[in-house]
Amino acid sequence: MVTADLVNELKMILPEERIGENHELDHPLGNSGKVKVCPETEEEISKLLNYANLNGKTISVVSGGTKRGFGGLSENNDLLLSLENYKGIVEHTVGDMTLTVKPGTSFKELQDYLAKHNQKIALDPAWPEDATIGGIIAANESGPKRLGYGSSRDAVIGLRVVYPDGQVIRAGGKVVKNVAGYDMNKLFIGSMGTLGVLSEVTLKLRPLPKYESLILLSFPEGKSDEMKSFAVKLLDSMLEPVSLELLSPSLSEKLTGEKLYTLVIAFEDVESSVHYQEDMVKKMKPFEAKLEIYKREKAQEFWNAFYKNGPNGARSSSTNETEASLKVGVVNLDVLEIVRESELLRDSHNLVVEAHGGLGHGLCQIHVRGAIGDVESAIKHLRESAEKNNGYAIVKHLPYSLRQKVNVWGDNPSYFFLLQGIKSKIDSNGIMNPRRFVGGI
Repeated sequence: MVTADLVNELKMILPEERIGENHELDHPLGNSGKVKVCPETEEEISKLLNYANLNGKTISVVSGGTKRGFGGLSENNDLLLSLENYKGIVEHTVGDMTLTVKPGTSFKELQDYLAKHNQKIALDPAWPEDATIGGIIAANESGPKRLGYGSSRDAVIGLRVVYPDGQVIRAGGKVVKNVAGYDMNKLFIGSMGTLGVLSEVTLKLRPLPKYESLILLSFPEGKSDEMKSFAVKLLDSMLEPVSLELLSPSLSEKLTGEKLYTLVIAFEDVESSVHYQEDMVKKMKPFEAKLEIYKREKAQEFWNAFYKNGPNGARSSSTNETEASLKVGVVNLDVLEIVRESELLRDSHNLVVEAHGGLGHGLCQIHVRGAIGDVESAIKHLRESAEKNNGYAIVKHLPYSLRQKVNVWGDNPSYFFLLQGIKSKIDSNGIMNPRRFVGGI
């Protein structure tokens, strides 16, 4: 009866066909809502948030759903605000290389459109067919090419945000050179939707590379010192790889057929420059290492397979085993230690473990699958390994039931009081994605 009353009240805001009871209240990843609403305009989003704020209704925000298992201690809020119908390109200024888009637009859809204009968004998220630009920005997602591209914080130049009280604000602008005042974009990027709903995202673009290639450098077991020396030499050179990603043997076997620690070195530039850098890597290659070069088409095939690896909150798992995904941040060369530790977990915990990490930026992604107790133990072990290396570990995907026992964000940071203050100021009634962020914010 309570749900029926809520639906009737929402009919005053949205057309009836965009409102309905949610039949996935027992979703294994949680972060759901009793009533699903699908606004199609910024005005409708504003009215929904204003209604929820005045009536104490909590809101879960979802778009593509790939990050549904990322944080969250609430199984069901009052509303599931879906942005699946709030998508499309608002403005594309080809000459200025900027794009303004609605958050429900899938990443692949944007890249396919931009490719016609010889441009692209310089980000490389997982599951690009399902991931939406709003979710990518809200989670500050990035991939192996972060070394050359940067993160979401580097790509965004402007946002429109609907505050929990329905007020619409703009942060940043629509031009690249916009330096006046505080960069308010940083406040919302990575905040997991706890401060409002993104209604527009403006991004700076890059031209498509004239050519690209991929070098796979595989090392025998026990050659970590050679890997480290090679990485230092490459990073200190004049070469400009867009990725320097280390694959664990298990992940390397899955993607390349070689069950060895493998460095994935990507170059993007004019063809002559790419080939010059390939030749330089050949000269720097340690004697024991095996080198293989993927040209453009094969390199793209590799990345397409790479981005479809790991859990996806938008798709049902094909296994009954528990899946988890962690992001570990350490000083860049300590990635070697973290990836090695993750590989050892395969035998000690009887798990499927696939790991990779950037030797240029220090971020590791570790996917774990197995029995629930073993997964929980592995998360604890990896967090301890990260902290031993003065780093951190965040769990990016975990079933709702296990998130009740595992602190996915780790210990609260020293600046946690600032996060609390910002949340209480912007969302004083705590309606937006409650308990989704650090420390249960």
